[in-house]
Amino acid sequence: MSFGGPPPGGEQQGQGQQGYGYGYPPPQQHPQQQPQQPYGYGYPQQQPSPYGQQAPQQPQQPHNPFPGAQATGTPDWGALADASAHRGRRKRWLLIGGGAVAALAVGAVVATAIVSTNKNNDQAKNGDPTPTGSVAPTDTASPAPTFSSVAPLPPPNPMDYISDAAKDKAPLSADGLFPGRKLTVNKRPYDKGATSTTTNCASVTQGGLGTVLKNNGCTRVIRATYVRDGVAVTVGVAVFPTDEQALKAKKQASGGIAPLTGAGVKDFCHATVCLRRTNAIGRYVYLTQAGFQNGRKVTTGDKGVFQTSDDVGTFTFNQIYARGRTQASAAAGAPRAGQ
Repeated sequence: MSFGGPPPGGEQQGQGQQGYGYGYPPPQQHPQQQPQQPYGYGYPQQQPSPYGQQAPQQPQQPHNPFPGAQATGTPDWGALADASAHRGRRKRWLLIGGGAVAALAVGAVVATAIVSTNKNNDQAKNGDPTPTGSVAPTDTASPAPTFSSVAPLPPPNPMDYISDAAKDKAPLSADGLFPGRKLTVNKRPYDKGATSTTTNCASVTQGGLGTVLKNNGCTRVIRATYVRDGVAVTVGVAVFPTDEQALKAKKQASGGIAPLTGAGVKDFCHATVCLRRTNAIGRYVYLTQAGFQNGRKVTTGDKGVFQTSDDVGTFTFNQIYARGRTQASAAAGAPRAGQ
């Protein structure tokens, strides 16, 4: 090997040296030795030093690129091992450093993805349907829905139809209000007696009730009688043009509805004490008079009489309200103003 310096031992030239070709004068040979043969690519018996032979009295050391290496032509394997170890440590540090940089780069990419995702989530929460850098899709195939600016009308109120004669146009009769031959309320059966209807409201009343009905514009009174366990009750429905007139008649009511006999029901509540009640719904006033068929006076302890009056009165209330509900349902199915 050549390291670019003059060979040790000075500038002496020797005789009979051939084949060095390193650009340096051949080393001096000892006068006692025979001239050596030039060597090539084979292996001679004795490998000459590339720096020539030195005088035995003062051996010279060639320049050693690895400090502490031996002076002979044999490589310093310890120094080479140290250098290799140094290169290995440096490589490991480079790999560790490169891994750290790669980890930081991956972390930066993940952080960027998280920030981007959070941004997209914020846009979704804030109602932004178009992410940054994108174009909102358009659909030209189907038109956008349109909504009317007119609010829909509320459904009709059944009370509106049973509170004013101008709207309450459904047929009105005794069989319509009190259908069938029997009545059952909460599993309590009642047999129906006679029914009647009249436009002479005062003619079917007792006491001062006739005057009250007439003065408030009563147009009709419909009656029906029911019987159960020896107790009979007559219910009368007085009809008025408006709910205001009906309410006024209810407040002024005195006396009671006259009992309706016939169809197997004998006279009752005559010259005795009976239970009378008055109530109103819409433009209708309904009145009940209940008592014993044998003429016995009714007392506060006669629960059967009170129960009969309650059952028939509740049934009558429901029948009147059903008129309003039926007419309201029919009106809801027909086109109305504003629609």
